[in-house]
This record gives sequence, structure tokens and C-alpha cells, in this order.
Amino acid sequence: MTVLEPRPHTVGVLLAGGVGRRVGLDTPKQLVEIAGRSIIEHTLTVFQDAPEIDEILVLMTPGFTEDVERVVAAGGFTKVSRVLEGGASRTETTWRALRALEEHEEHEERECDVLLHDAVRPLLEPRVITECVEALRTHRAVEVAIPTSDTIVVVGRGPDGEVVREVPDRAALRRVQTPQCFRLPVIREAYERAFADPGFADRPPTDDCGVVLRYLPDVPIHVVPGSERNMKVTHPVDVFIAERLFQLAAERVPEQPPAAYGAALNGGTVVVFGEGESEGEGDGVGAAVAELAGRHGAAVFSFPWTLVSDPRSVEEALARVAKESGGIDHVVGVVEAPAAGDLGRTGAAQLGPVVVADAALPHLRERRGHLLFHSAVPYPGAGHALRSAARASVVALTRALAVEWAAEGVRVSCLAPEPAGPLTAPAPEPSRADLARTVVDVLVSGASRTAR
Repeated sequence: MTVLEPRPHTVGVLLAGGVGRRVGLDTPKQLVEIAGRSIIEHTLTVFQDAPEIDEILVLMTPGFTEDVERVVAAGGFTKVSRVLEGGASRTETTWRALRALEEHEEHEERECDVLLHDAVRPLLEPRVITECVEALRTHRAVEVAIPTSDTIVVVGRGPDGEVVREVPDRAALRRVQTPQCFRLPVIREAYERAFADPGFADRPPTDDCGVVLRYLPDVPIHVVPGSERNMKVTHPVDVFIAERLFQLAAERVPEQPPAAYGAALNGGTVVVFGEGESEGEGDGVGAAVAELAGRHGAAVFSFPWTLVSDPRSVEEALARVAKESGGIDHVVGVVEAPAAGDLGRTGAAQLGPVVVADAALPHLRERRGHLLFHSAVPYPGAGHALRSAARASVVALTRALAVEWAAEGVRVSCLAPEPAGPLTAPAPEPSRADLARTVVDVLVSGASRTAR
């Protein structure tokens, strides 16, 4: 029977020492913006949100540490302990991180586990971090890798160029990713032996597990399955691929466990604009959202959507809520769909979210809160064109605000369900309870998204 020791202090080390020349830039690619945030912000968010990570150390390209420090301060990345300059090579950057950790651990009189991750892999899944940290409880070194779908060949120099020398069995080949994870004494000893080797600089390994394999061959390196999404942004096309992957991720609403509702909502304040529908107050999606959030411990304040026609009324309502509750964590706007031929309500549906957003920002900025709009499904039939126009305006506003407000620490999301297409079978209209659960799932998921 394996006895597990208590989990040691766990540090995520983001290796961000590259410049970005292969992406066609003179500035570090870690600062390239994808999906409204810099690459390093996305990566920091993954480690900040991982409950297994106790501390984050960033090694940044020399001359750009202040840029990252500003990102850390603006983004509220509280786990970041230090931002240090990286070295001239990957191995030198890792060595600087290990030396910094060693000095820190000597001061604290403790050892730690280390996850070394490429900062330009912003699509790392939380599941990988969880499995790596768990694996370090029984293994001293861990590699993240995925099977290769391509045939790999070994080439050699021929009379007219390269020729194939060997075709290894693809079943035994893996594509290496990060993080690469170690007990600190293991990776530290491997690097100490490496730098004591006069031939190390002539043929340095391409990753940290390669250093362990060469200089501590008796230490088994356990493999944790990675993910195809965990791509490294290296070339120009990678920027476009990563952008689209973030968009697809934002369009998926992860169903949250019931415990997550209480953890995220209990003690918070939720404001709902649009608690009812024109055919009867109290029976709409907004009312269901208010009821569900209140059931999980939130203080809920509801207002009719008609209020948003007057910006001053919206500002006064939010000010009263903030004064009574001490602050606002979430604002939900259930955008009413205009009826057929009702051009006046089309304008209200398009301008109302702007009014709500403008009034909500000062309050959400204080709590690093969340603004979420829900737009009705534009089912075919009378009023379809007007509903589609209103829905499109809400989606466009959400995407623009998500980018603009990221620096403010405010998340912006939109639920805009797609109607059944001409080639798909008509789908039943979801119940208000189902829609409310989806809204609350987005509120507690901790990410900005535009879901359809």
C-alpha cells in the first residue's frame, strides 16, 4: 500500500524568456494579444485559478519584466511572488528559476514541487495540472506528452541531401508538452551535474526532462497525458489557431457542480435586469436566475427591463444596491426580444445593454465582477428579423467589452442561443429553469465567454 505524504508547497514556473522572432515580432510573443488578453495573461490565469498551485514564479525576457509586473498588478495575480529576467537559453532560464527557488526554500526551510511551463502554452487545461501534481506525490519527475499522429523518420546526410535512415514505431513515440514537473532536489541536482559537464553546452537537451534523463538516468520519468489543445504559440499561424481555440472554448458553457454555485454566490450580490417578460412579471428567465442565485446564498436585486430606457434610473438603482449590500459582484441583463413590427423595442433592446454596461462598470470594477447578458433565441416566425438584429447587437457589444474591460478585471459574457438551422430538426425551446442554470453556470465558471 502506497502511503502519500502531505502535498508539499507547489510552484508554477512560467518560462517566458523568448523574443518572438518566429512569430515575426521584435517584442516577446508572450505579450501578443489573443482573445482580448496577452498570451501570458491567459497562462497566468490557468495557474492562478489552479487550487494545486501555491506560488507562481515568472522568468521573463530581459528588458520586459516591468511589462509583466504591470500585467500581474492589473490582473490581480496574487500567487505571483516574483518576476525575474530569463537567460540567453532555455536551460539558463530554467537554472535561474531553480536558483531563485533554492534561495527562497533555504530561507523558508522547506522543499517544494516545481511545474516548469512554457508561458506561450496558454491553452493548458486545469486537468493536466491536477494530474501532474498528483503524480508528483509518488514520482520524482513527470513529463506531459501526447501520442503522435504522424509518422516520424530519422534522417541522415546523403549525397544530394537528407535521406531516411530509420522509421521508428509510432506507437512508442510521444510529442512532449509542458509543464514538466519535478521534486525540486531532483531537477536541481540534474542541472548541477549538467553545468559541471564541459560538454553540456555543446549539445544541450531541448527540455528539462532531457536534462534529468541524461544526468540522472536512474530517476524514472512518469508520463501524464497531455492535450492537443495545449499548443505552443511559435509561428504566425499559431496565433490564429490559438485565437480560434479560445473562441470555441468561450462558446462552451461548462456545467458546474452544485457545490460550485454556493462557493461562488454565497455572500455575493447579484443584480438582475429583466426579471419578467411582457406577458407577465415574474415568469421569465430573469426571475428564474434570481430565484436560483438566491437559493445559493446570493443577495439578489431584480428590476424590470423597462428601467433601462432611463440611464439615470439604472445608475440610481445600482447605487442603492451597492449602498445596501456593500458592493455588486454580478449584473445580469435579460434582454427582452422585440415583437413583430415593434421597431421601438428593437432600439431599446439594442441600447439597453449599453446603458446597463455603462452604469455597472464602476461597481463591477471594485469587486472584479461579472456582467452577463442573456438574449432570446430568434426562433423563425413573426419578429424573427427584429430579434436577430437585437441578438447580434448584444453579441457584438459583449465581445467588444470583454476585450476593453479585461484590463479592468471585469468579465463580460453573453448567452445567445442559436436557433435550429434549416438542415437540423427543430429543437424544443429550453425551459426557463434550464436557461437560468446555464446563466448561473457562466457566472460561476470564472471566464468571459460568448456562448451560443
